[in-house]
Amino acid sequence: MRLPRTLRARSIRARSVLPAAVLAVAAGLFAPLPAHAAPACEATDPAPPRQVAHLPDWVESIAVDERGRMFATAYFTGRVYRIDAPGSAPVALTGNIGANGGIVVRGDGQLLVGTGNDLVHSTTGGLFPSSKLLQVDPESGRVSTYASGLGGIDGVALAPDGTVYTTTLGGRNIGRVTPDGRVDPAWAKVAQPNGIAVSPDGKQVYVIQTTVAPGLYRIPADDPAHPRRWISTPLADVLALPDGLTLDSRGRPLIATHAAGQIWRVEGDRLCTVQSGLHLSTQITYGRGDHGFSAGRLYRSGVDGRIYEVPAGAEGKPVAP
Repeated sequence: MRLPRTLRARSIRARSVLPAAVLAVAAGLFAPLPAHAAPACEATDPAPPRQVAHLPDWVESIAVDERGRMFATAYFTGRVYRIDAPGSAPVALTGNIGANGGIVVRGDGQLLVGTGNDLVHSTTGGLFPSSKLLQVDPESGRVSTYASGLGGIDGVALAPDGTVYTTTLGGRNIGRVTPDGRVDPAWAKVAQPNGIAVSPDGKQVYVIQTTVAPGLYRIPADDPAHPRRWISTPLADVLALPDGLTLDSRGRPLIATHAAGQIWRVEGDRLCTVQSGLHLSTQITYGRGDHGFSAGRLYRSGVDGRIYEVPAGAEGKPVAP
């Protein structure tokens, strides 16, 4: 699959700030990938993905608040967008604040977004951590610095106690920010860390390794020096480029892939495929609340700026094919 012509042109102009994953995409996208080994998951709904929003930019990450509103970070323009409901026009909450990394919604409704998700910051962040985690008000768009001194921030995850974890794709560092503001830019180490999530009990931090030996790690929150490799992708998926990570209501990880065009779910100690055909996906998340981007529905964002609802990943009783 080739990138659209306009996106290819923008990619060339922005080459100096592209994240490390994109360089891997360029190496793997233009030749067919081998057959994928992950079997199909049992689907709740066989309906195909449905586009629910479109941003004029690469959408790096998405999150939904308790009111069912979606928020997105735009890679090239560094903006944060709000989308009030499926089909609504995206509203730019900010100008270019460098918000090209992950995004999460805190318990008080405030947004935390990562910056420095580019080639320079991600490759030097281990030695010179200088990226910021920004706080953005979802109503006014007011921006303040929540934490600084982190490596280039790709993934962002929020623990139940308010601790924030970050990844730096071009290096090895997993950052940590405690609720009282203490910053550790190298709390744990995993090669090429990308998507990140925290178990519902806060005891495990899950991290995607995107390249070289793609897989999923579990890091004990009380023993970060000993990350444990949980899932390794089959050899047939070595170029799949797993990216974004979220958890369903049962605590099972779901993984978006760039090159494979699939969404995977972890069931036990194996992967299964929830959905295929969504190439260059960046993040997946479940909705919240009882309207808008509502609870139980799975949403996907991508380099193409399109956000889809993925019925096959919806939570509920499986539907017979």
